[in-house]
Amino acid sequence: MAIVSLKKLTKRYGNMEIVHGIDLDVSDREFIALVGPSGCGKSTTLRMIAGLEDISGGTIEIGDRIVNDLPPRSRNISMVFQSYALYPHMTVRENLGFSLKIAGAPKEEMDRRVAEASAILGLDALLERRPSQLSGGQRQRVAMGRAIVRDPDVFLFDEPLSNLDAKLRTQMRTEIKKLHAKVKSTVIYVTHDQIEAMTLADRIVIMRDGYIEQVGTPDEVFQRPATRFVAGFIGSPPMNLHEATVADGNVVFAGGQSLPLPGRFKANVSAGDKVVFGLRPDDLYPVGHGLHSGDAADVHEIELPVTVTEPLGNETLVFAEFDRRDWVSRMLNPKPLKAGDRVAMHFDLSRAHLFSAETGKSLRV
Repeated sequence: MAIVSLKKLTKRYGNMEIVHGIDLDVSDREFIALVGPSGCGKSTTLRMIAGLEDISGGTIEIGDRIVNDLPPRSRNISMVFQSYALYPHMTVRENLGFSLKIAGAPKEEMDRRVAEASAILGLDALLERRPSQLSGGQRQRVAMGRAIVRDPDVFLFDEPLSNLDAKLRTQMRTEIKKLHAKVKSTVIYVTHDQIEAMTLADRIVIMRDGYIEQVGTPDEVFQRPATRFVAGFIGSPPMNLHEATVADGNVVFAGGQSLPLPGRFKANVSAGDKVVFGLRPDDLYPVGHGLHSGDAADVHEIELPVTVTEPLGNETLVFAEFDRRDWVSRMLNPKPLKAGDRVAMHFDLSRAHLFSAETGKSLRV
């Protein structure tokens, strides 16, 4: 069993606290992604789990052991880095088997484990090459293979795809997903890319300024963001978020325009409350070109001027001005539009979000 449990985990550098007493339980064989902007504490948290950073407080358990004071080699973890960290003078075969060699593993066992890792990752044809003869994606597969041969309890990935181009990142996401299905180990994966987190993880941990904002499945953090920060961070393009005031059953924006207050929020707000109204681009769309078809009672139609369009093939992002600000919408099966055109837009208020302007927390009942 490779359960990982963090309890009140804290990291300080001098008087500056970087990670603020976080709690997190990772189940056996679960794929968890730590995601957030630069400086949020995700890589520091991963390095503490690995034993590469001393902890300032709290406990780390791997399996049934508290590993706070154990060196990295005694934690039975394998880490895959952003930089690959391959030995340039060694062949792929030698790189894969090096950790077993220095651990004194018998040659037969080393050959067997290298062969198994090579087969899983499709490296058989590359075993006699050196890293300089490999592409970026091939080097990353070798780095993952070197982690696999150790048969660890936990795999730790620290932004492993950030050095790759967009096409290779997409390919390697698929490789990592296949790898997890085959080796069935616990994975903790750090990334700043929310698309990576959404596509790979069983659950996502969204971090901000050393705190955990929300933990949930990809669907939960997308459909039911717990805070304004999560709502704006998860989703591409991001959610439209605009400050407003509750008045007479409406949310009234700074420029004076308004939208009806969705009924499910009425129990949690009062007239005069300062809120942040949120609507994803999928839920704001030119009439007849939307992903959803909400109940007519919840769909609000307004004609708006187009400011910018971004054609993306089978969809177009349409930026339209509402309350003196650009709101981004997603138009499926697009029709030609250009700046200055006026278009009837549907606001699907059944899928709207409302957050407290003071605390940033969701006001959903």
